[in-house]
Amino acid sequence: MAGDEPVTAPDQHKPGHRKSGRIGAVVSAVALVLMALCGTEEGRVEHIWLFGIAALLLAIVIGDAVLRRNGLRS
Repeated sequence: MAGDEPVTAPDQHKPGHRKSGRIGAVVSAVALVLMALCGTEEGRVEHIWLFGIAALLLAIVIGDAVLRRNGLRS
């Protein structure tokens, strides 16, 4: 039986939804920015981390969109 079927990884059988992943990343980034703006902390370290993680999420979404538009990702 194993010789007749190609060996594939589980993530190759059912691809995820790209649009919902992008929306989730953007919503998470907005939530992080709102937490940084509405927070009551006195230090700035929390703000740096929250803004940094939000920027990283947005950079990943933008990078993925650019790579897909240029045909470098499927």
